Amino acid sequence: MIVCVCHRVSDREIARHARAGMSFDEIQFELGVATQCGRCEDCARDVVAQCCASQPMAALRNEVAPSPSQLAPLLQEGNACKSSSLSPAA
Repeated sequence: MIVCVCHRVSDREIARHARAGMSFDEIQFELGVATQCGRCEDCARDVVAQCCASQPMAALRNEVAPSPSQLAPLLQEGNACKSSSLSPAA
């Protein structure tokens, strides 16, 4: 489905970038989504949030993978989606 009509950006394209660890601001800069008329911003943010919730990046902070009980508080706080502060594992 096309989310941003102005720049012809689909939900799949937004989701692909979000799963790669990009924040909404990074996706906005890269794809131009929600930079012209702004009507798509809520929908685009929802797509990013859904991707971050389904594939949390919080495990990259720890050397050992956290248990589901350790991830739950991070997901509730929304910290798992703040990929801009995370760095890929070396």
